[in-house]
Amino acid sequence: MDFLHRSGVLVIQHLQKDYRAYYNFLNFMSNVGDPRNIFSIYFPLWFQLNQTVGTKMIWVAVVGDWFNLIFKWILFGDRPYWWVQETQVYLNHSSPCLEQFPTTCETGPGSPSGHAMGSSCVWYVMVTAVSGMDKPSPTLHRLTWSFLWSLFWLIQISVCISRVFIATHFPHQVILGVIGGMLVAEAFEHTPSIQTASLSTYLKTNLFLFLFALGFYLLLRLLDIDLLWSVPIAKKWCANPDWIHIDTTPFAGLVRNLGVLFGLGFAINSEMFLRSCRGENGYKLSFRLLCVVASLTILQLYHFIKIPTHAEHLFYVLSFCKSASIPLAVVALIPYCIHVLMKPCEKKID
Repeated sequence: MDFLHRSGVLVIQHLQKDYRAYYNFLNFMSNVGDPRNIFSIYFPLWFQLNQTVGTKMIWVAVVGDWFNLIFKWILFGDRPYWWVQETQVYLNHSSPCLEQFPTTCETGPGSPSGHAMGSSCVWYVMVTAVSGMDKPSPTLHRLTWSFLWSLFWLIQISVCISRVFIATHFPHQVILGVIGGMLVAEAFEHTPSIQTASLSTYLKTNLFLFLFALGFYLLLRLLDIDLLWSVPIAKKWCANPDWIHIDTTPFAGLVRNLGVLFGLGFAINSEMFLRSCRGENGYKLSFRLLCVVASLTILQLYHFIKIPTHAEHLFYVLSFCKSASIPLAVVALIPYCIHVLMKPCEKKID
C-alpha cells in the first residue's frame, strides 16, 4: 500500500502545483459528486419526469452508500492529508506538503471514495435510462449512446480528479469508488421489484441496513477494533478546525440515507401520492413541470435549516427526520398541493 500511497501523493502534488488555477472548476465538480446532491437535485428532477428512474435512483444511492460505508470499515483506507503526517515512509526526509481546502477534511476512512461511488452509480442510472429510450433510427441511437457515455466518463474523471486534487482521496480510492458505483447500479437494473415495493418492504430494508451496520460495528468493537479511528486523526491533522464537519462522519451518512429511504417508502405508498401523481394530473406535462420547479426551489431552502451539532445523538435524530422529509415533500406533499391548486383552475376553464 505504501507504493500506492507514495505514488498518489506525487499525483496530488502535481495536480496542486500545475492545476491550481482550475480550483473553482474542480471544487464545482467535487460538489457535482456530492452524494447529498442526489437527493436535493437529481432525485426531484427525475422523479417527476420518470418515476421509475427516480425510485431506482434513491435505491441505488442508498444501497451504494451503505456498501461504501461497509467497505470503508473493512479497508481502513487513509486519506492523503493525514497519511503524509502519520506515515513512517518519509523518515529520512521531510513529509510532503499537501495543500488543504475547506472540503478536504472529511473524517471517515478514505477507501473507496463516497463521492466517486455516488456519482458513478447515479449517473449510470440516468445514462442507461436515456440511452434505453426508443430512437427513430439506429444512427441516432448510436450517436446518442456515444454522447451519453462520453459525458458519463467525462463527469466521472472530473469528479475523481477533483477529489484527488483537494487531497481527500488517493487515485486508487476514487477508481474503486467508480467501479463500485457502477456495479451497484447495474445490479439494480435487474431488480424491478423495487418499483412495486410496499411500505413493509421499505421498513424491513431500512431495519436490515441499520441492524447490519450497527451489528458489524459492535462486533468489531468487541474485537477491540475502533471503526471511528479516523475521526481523531482527521481532527489532529486538519489545517483548520472549522473545516471538520460532523456530517462527514461514517454514521452521519448512514442516518441520512436511512431517512431518505424511509421517507420514500412512506411517501410512495401514501394517499397523497396516489391522488396526485397517480391520478389524472400525473400524466400532464404542466403538472410535472410545476412539481419539478416547486421541489427544486423548496429543497434549496433546506440548506438554510441548520441542525445543531453540539449533541451527536440529537444531530443523528434530526438528520434522519430532515432526510426523510425530502422524499415526503417531493413525492407526496408538493404534488398533492399542486394537484389541489390545479382543481379550481380546471373548474373555471370548464
